[in-house]
Amino acid sequence: MSIENLLPGRLGFGTAPLGNMFRAIPDEEAAATVQAAWDHGIRYFDTAPFYGAGLSEIRLGEVLSGMPRDAYVLSTKVGRIILDEAEDPAARDLGEKGGLFEHGRPNKMVDDYSADATLRSIEDSLKRLRTDRLDIVWVHDVAQDFHGDEWLTRYDTARTGAFRVLDRLRDEGVIKAWGLGVNRVEPLEVTLDLDEPRPDAFLLAGRYTLLDHERALQRLLPAAAEQNVDIVVGGPYSSGVLAGGTHFEYQQAPAEIVAKVERIKALAARHGVGIKAAALQFSLAHPATVAAIPGATRPSRVAEDVAALAETVPAAFWTALREEGLIAANAPLPA
Repeated sequence: MSIENLLPGRLGFGTAPLGNMFRAIPDEEAAATVQAAWDHGIRYFDTAPFYGAGLSEIRLGEVLSGMPRDAYVLSTKVGRIILDEAEDPAARDLGEKGGLFEHGRPNKMVDDYSADATLRSIEDSLKRLRTDRLDIVWVHDVAQDFHGDEWLTRYDTARTGAFRVLDRLRDEGVIKAWGLGVNRVEPLEVTLDLDEPRPDAFLLAGRYTLLDHERALQRLLPAAAEQNVDIVVGGPYSSGVLAGGTHFEYQQAPAEIVAKVERIKALAARHGVGIKAAALQFSLAHPATVAAIPGATRPSRVAEDVAALAETVPAAFWTALREEGLIAANAPLPA
């Protein structure tokens, strides 16, 4: 099924930053940010055990447990089990994403895409989130950026384990939808080529943004649109560099990316356009994309996101981006 009808709007709230990504956030600030998202009418919240070794789920659950459960849509992820034993968060092997949650909880994280681990992961998430059900479950990071040359082996475990379990849970009505949540297009392309199981949607982070979209446009997005597999865009600001931050792909942005952002900003300024509005509206212009879920750690940022989605962006701005070669010639533009 399409999840477009399940999602309550085009703008959701991504909670990776609430797991103390890049910095330690006080509990009060995290709670105030979730509350701000709610107060601005956002009703889709996405989280994962990986975000701070359960910290993001715990913080999200604190606030949402006080809200009527039927009033919002909730997604989390499977593929990692959080244990009670401790480890050094800064010393974890996270592939290309080293040090990502070094300020998170010290609980040991184990990668496991098997059927049993999937069921256990869901059970653990429900407890941390203080809820009785999940709407969408994503299979998390089963891709090369985390698993290197082993990624296809991990993918196969997920295909025969997590995928089938989630397919069954959806068919039984335990969850409403499932898919993959990744930072790479390859596992999604592979999944679309399978006869079964059939995911409902994908959460694609950082691969359909103003800064990085050419690869996704080649095959993934046309195939997803054709097969009615919706795309939720994660990381529409490319880890923050498109929103005044210094990170790209979860690390310090390299010089060529910073230079490209400066060129986009200059055009935006010339046309009186906010950079966040440009980034958000570009990501949502493709027919396959149904929502974007920027993350935030301050209440004011949520207000900016809501305003960015509503901002009127002149057509001349998109034309200028295209003429300067800053976006692909075949990228659909906002109407």
